[in-house]
Amino acid sequence: MVLKKVITLIFLLLLLNVAKAEIILANWNDAITPVAADYIKRVVDTAEKKRACVVILTLDTPGGLDTAMRDIIKSISNTPIPFVVYVYPKGARAASAGAIITVASDVAVMSPMSNIGSASPVSMEGRDIEETMKKKVINDMVAFVKSVALEKGRNPEVIEKMITESINLTAKEAVDKKVVDFIAMDINDLIDKLEGRKVKKLGKEIVLNVKNQPITEVELNFKEVLLKVLSNPTVAYFLLMIGFYGIFFELYNPGSIIPGTVGAISLALALYSLNIISVNWLGLILILLGILFFVIELITPTFGGIAIAGIISLFIGSVILVSPESPYGDISLSIIIPTVIFSALFFLIVAYLGLKAQREKPKTGEETIVGKEAVAYTDIDGQGYVMVDGELWKAISDKKIEKGKKVRILNAEGLTLKVEEV
Repeated sequence: MVLKKVITLIFLLLLLNVAKAEIILANWNDAITPVAADYIKRVVDTAEKKRACVVILTLDTPGGLDTAMRDIIKSISNTPIPFVVYVYPKGARAASAGAIITVASDVAVMSPMSNIGSASPVSMEGRDIEETMKKKVINDMVAFVKSVALEKGRNPEVIEKMITESINLTAKEAVDKKVVDFIAMDINDLIDKLEGRKVKKLGKEIVLNVKNQPITEVELNFKEVLLKVLSNPTVAYFLLMIGFYGIFFELYNPGSIIPGTVGAISLALALYSLNIISVNWLGLILILLGILFFVIELITPTFGGIAIAGIISLFIGSVILVSPESPYGDISLSIIIPTVIFSALFFLIVAYLGLKAQREKPKTGEETIVGKEAVAYTDIDGQGYVMVDGELWKAISDKKIEKGKKVRILNAEGLTLKVEEV
């Protein structure tokens, strides 16, 4: 009797555990980068450990890297957990790599006012690819998305045009053309429409039981947040400039420690960030030349000639550092222009102050009293004493000078002044 009750209790607990399978919710609203791929892989791993009933990814992206996109699709395709991509919120987009990720999901959903498409490949720097190479890349991409579309039961012809013709579709057009499955107003509406839906996954048919299930949101961890921030071109640009300034300060004033440390760390982070973004290295070289020209102007003032070359080099390098078509975004002129102006003014002011300091007479030490007038404090017959600025100094003279007479200081030899009568 007791054994029967225990078995019944275990059975009920098992049923309860099945009934409370979680919905794993993830959010990505940036370019498709290796950081995005790592994050989504972690989301899938979490879902598998928790035996979740479904993974929902809200997506809003301008696109990104082909390699990262393929890694994400591998994570989506190889997990036994049904994976839903929801282009959300209203006004969001799934462009380029984001469009292909969306159509590769088990259930593709869009919110009102969102759009999908523009999947023509470009280089990592955002530029158009050379024609022959572009054909190879397009053919490879078309074959890939066709296989994805056929696997997921979507319209391969329309999806192919996203790549070959860069077409864009509204949410309604995407549903009508069988690119995505349906439109949902929000997460609650999405869950309602997912309930009871059949999904084919790894050779099995799964009926989604998602209504009233608890939702667990997987947020970005510290490492992912940091790498996401570092993949912002503007952040990389600022880190690069801070690195240069910090190292310059340390070299200009050795022993400061803090500027050099901050500069070295900033420069290391900037180079890592620029490597993620895959910048135009000619732009980086021009920025380095611009800073070098400013330093040369500082060391050997040329009255602005080299500084002008530095301004031009720094400006052009900053503009071409990241392409406007880069999936990571670009550096705005509203950031570049003030930075170039500040850099030019900073180095010119430092150069001016340094030159001014070199031309000024010493303000301390024995040399500062040479040329001044003093009063003979005693008779000076070979030697005596004079009063200078309230101080008594030993004095020597080639001629006899009576006490109280005005004298001029010719030079200083140690603590002895050579004087002559005025």
